[in-house]
Amino acid sequence: MAMDGQETSEKLTFANSHGGMLAADALGPQDGRLAILLHGGGQTRRSWRPTQAKLAQEGFRAITVDQRGHGESDWDPEGRYLLRYFADDLAGILHQLGDRPAILIGASLGGITSLYALGHHLLPKGSALILVDVVHRPDSEGAGEVRSFMTASGNEGFATLEEAADSIAAYLPHRKRPRNLSGLQHNLRQGSDGRWRWHWDPAFMARADGGAANADLLAECARRIEDPILLVRGEKSEIVTEKLAEEFLQLQPKAEYAIVPGARHMVSGDDNDAFTRTILDFIEKNVPAK
Repeated sequence: MAMDGQETSEKLTFANSHGGMLAADALGPQDGRLAILLHGGGQTRRSWRPTQAKLAQEGFRAITVDQRGHGESDWDPEGRYLLRYFADDLAGILHQLGDRPAILIGASLGGITSLYALGHHLLPKGSALILVDVVHRPDSEGAGEVRSFMTASGNEGFATLEEAADSIAAYLPHRKRPRNLSGLQHNLRQGSDGRWRWHWDPAFMARADGGAANADLLAECARRIEDPILLVRGEKSEIVTEKLAEEFLQLQPKAEYAIVPGARHMVSGDDNDAFTRTILDFIEKNVPAK
């Protein structure tokens, strides 16, 4: 299947650390520098499509993954959604790819997954980390707003795609509401009762331990990392305030820092061109091609 008019993606699957299946897409040459893109909680790998396509055009082997319990990946039958399990999954993906060093691009949940894995030395040496609007701890008020949006529809879901689009538009009023709602079908699943529900395991929200629960642990992870790090913050982020960004940079003083003007927490979706230019500049400067 073509990706937004770009080259055809290759469908991949990986085993997670408990034997489940992780769905993935790959673009770009097999021998290109490896980039792994991990989405945020409640999202799917499709959130990275424009960035993945651009990276592939630049010669990277760009792989997007649906994390456990999300998108087309398996739900965990025992509800294992602690951060360490996501990190183990990432380590397993890289092992299945031949233990190649990778540029890790992680938004929100994907970012702290990568931060945890690098800080615990689970990944190959020579990797690099791009944190997309996430640090060692979130702003508590902003995190509460995100959680409220993710859980607002409860188990009932939405009667129609239009109803789901209305919910998104109310939460993201700065974005233009799409006329064609077919793309929403990738972020929602339709049950046997005809109602649409978000494309993640409800147990994820009940059992995940991200955010403030791991703040001290992630702070220690940040101190340990010796690989290149870029923190990208949305100027109007409700999750990463300027104060929190400064706090992270004190933990990891060698990290680089960039702000995408006008963007909120979903940085790449708010201004993908500016975001992609920022990460490519960082990669060119800090992760030379071999």
